[in-house]
Amino acid sequence: MKIIDWYIIKKFLVTFVFTILALTVIAVVIDTSEKTDDFVKSGLSSWEIITKYYTGFVPFIISMIFPLMVFIAVIYFTSKMAGKTEVVAILANGINFNRFLRPYLIGGILLGLLLWYCNMFVFPKGNSIRGDFQVNYIDRNSSYYAGMGSNNTFYLKSDSQTYVAIRYYDTATRISSGFFLQKIKGNKVYYNLRSDYIKWDTAKRTWKVENGIERKIDGINETIRIIPSMNLRLNVTPKDLRRDEYLKDKLSSPELKNFIKLEELRGVEGLNTFKVEYYRRIATPFSVVILTILGACVSARKTRGGSGLHLAFGLVSAAVFVVMDKFSIVFSTKGNLHPLIAAWLPNLLFSGLTFWVYRKAPK
Repeated sequence: MKIIDWYIIKKFLVTFVFTILALTVIAVVIDTSEKTDDFVKSGLSSWEIITKYYTGFVPFIISMIFPLMVFIAVIYFTSKMAGKTEVVAILANGINFNRFLRPYLIGGILLGLLLWYCNMFVFPKGNSIRGDFQVNYIDRNSSYYAGMGSNNTFYLKSDSQTYVAIRYYDTATRISSGFFLQKIKGNKVYYNLRSDYIKWDTAKRTWKVENGIERKIDGINETIRIIPSMNLRLNVTPKDLRRDEYLKDKLSSPELKNFIKLEELRGVEGLNTFKVEYYRRIATPFSVVILTILGACVSARKTRGGSGLHLAFGLVSAAVFVVMDKFSIVFSTKGNLHPLIAAWLPNLLFSGLTFWVYRKAPK
């Protein structure tokens, strides 16, 4: 690497760190002003609020703005270089445009790898801290709050032949007022169990069924038995029946992948939200590289508007990127768009835009 490479990479990283820290501080100030009443009602000290909330909120904000701040940082320092005729001097010395983009590509890859690792392991830990605080002190009236009321009906596949339905499950008492189980072989039901009451036994880690009615079906023969009480071992635990809107953000990528596989085996529907999140964690680091090259190509040209014109383009492009990302997620979670396509669609479209801008950039 030459001196010019280190010069550009240093400017790249310093500008990025300054930009993302400035936006994070602004986000913390705004969030604090909005949640002041909740913080007072919680009865926590300032240090407890910092450790139990903002240690998770800061990573959450960084994960949201990371690619866009890379884009803005590239546009800002490159337009400054172009305004000082530094880019013209570099190209005039016989360095072609592809060689000029090399330090940008190196910096983009380094930041992309950093974001990839954080998406996999670091940000989920912060989201777990933030999510727990939200549930305990802010979202008390939400349906996913652990101590409030009962959840809806759950339909699960316990194993290859066993299907379970649990109605009106209370996460606090771990009691369901309705239970249904049936075993199917081929296309025929050969076992059926119903009960109005089922409870999780913490000591034995089994479900306790009371006042159950058991049916065994063998061809045209059927045996019915009333069971006052029995322990039932299922591949279902109370944590599987707790609906947590922050769950997809709390799980690390390996945990999220295993969770999706397990829920698919159980026949659970509505997993697109989790799938989009999993694919998005992989796609977002690539967007860092794409936006880095796009920003360098756009701002390398010296214009009369200076860096202001370049920053305006960057802000508009960032807004378009965010809107596209949100729309694709909605189309996947609420519609029929495949989660993999939804996660990668903004990258694909901006890759085309980057290639077009690259072809038009001054060489």
